Amino acid sequence: MRPDLAILTMSGLLDARPRVGYFFSGKSANQLLGEQIRKLRVKDYQSRPVVVHEETSVYDAICTIFLEDVGSLFIIKKAGYLSGVVSRKDLLKASMGNQDLNSIPVGIVMSRMPNLITCTSEDSLYHAAQLMIRSQVDSLPVVRPFHHDSNSEHLEVVGRITKTTITKAFVELGENIIL
Repeated sequence: MRPDLAILTMSGLLDARPRVGYFFSGKSANQLLGEQIRKLRVKDYQSRPVVVHEETSVYDAICTIFLEDVGSLFIIKKAGYLSGVVSRKDLLKASMGNQDLNSIPVGIVMSRMPNLITCTSEDSLYHAAQLMIRSQVDSLPVVRPFHHDSNSEHLEVVGRITKTTITKAFVELGENIIL
């Protein structure tokens, strides 16, 4: 195979068949890029989740969110499954007024299940980005089914995906494109 045609074949612009030779695949560069984007999986880009328990005080949640330098915290029950999410905006609202932030549990100010948007490790990064845009959130908990003593199914937080993560993947993809 000729090196110049090999590159075009690997990029998807050309196809090759025995006894036929090389021919145009019919796909535009945008279609090929779209295919590459849809192949990216959440599991390859997810980062460590930052979690706190429902009983954690709002003050401690504020300290955690800034010490960990994240935009939101995932809230878990004592049993270890996801029960909510709290953002910087939620914590700012909770801190307004003349309240003792050490006495207010973060479970009171969080957004609760089942109103949370989640994704799984096997989802595409493209799907996760769509969910974030549609829901107007900055991050998603990456979850998997969690079976506790009860018959009901809960979700365990195994990672997080953020807009920054998706932007980094987009930049990385742009740096590796051969056209």
